[in-house]
Amino acid sequence: MVASCDSAPNTRTTCLLASNIAMHARLQALADRLDQVAERTGRLIAWLTLATVLTAVSVVILRYLFSSGSIALQEAVSYLHAAVFMLAAAYTLKHDGHVRVDIIYQKLSARGRAWVDLLGTLLLLFPVCLFMLYSSLDYVAAAWAIQEGSREAGGLDGVYLLKTAIPVSAVLLMLQGCALLLRNALVLLGDPAGTPPAGGLDREL
Repeated sequence: MVASCDSAPNTRTTCLLASNIAMHARLQALADRLDQVAERTGRLIAWLTLATVLTAVSVVILRYLFSSGSIALQEAVSYLHAAVFMLAAAYTLKHDGHVRVDIIYQKLSARGRAWVDLLGTLLLLFPVCLFMLYSSLDYVAAAWAIQEGSREAGGLDGVYLLKTAIPVSAVLLMLQGCALLLRNALVLLGDPAGTPPAGGLDREL
């Protein structure tokens, strides 16, 4: 006969421990899935960096070798750079690649760093992302309504698509912020597996 969780103190302790382990595993799995959103998005967007370089080289070649120019190509450089900056922000956050100005953070224990990151996510990251999302919706909707294009003759259309990167960036950052919250919560709950990777970008694109 299998003992229930209410039959004895030792059994209740075992059941509670198993429940905690299962909860930690679910939180870890959810954090991993959220991490994959930023990881895959960042690796995809990374190709735009190459496109930016090639486009910029093309602009230089046209100007200095052929005494020609292209407004569309010049704008494409700005479009691509803006897309990389906005859409890869969550990937950079995942790998702790953003500039961090601190005096004592690196000297803190794992739990201390977890508290700093958790509170920073709740009190700074989420409010900024929500402000970005809320303040950009009308701006983006207006651009979509008129299918906004370039103000320059011969420029690129699709400015409304570029502006859409603003709320998309906010959503991606909030998703990655949720992953950070889960991992730091796991650290505070005593699970070392939740410790985020340190040392900035730990792998190449």
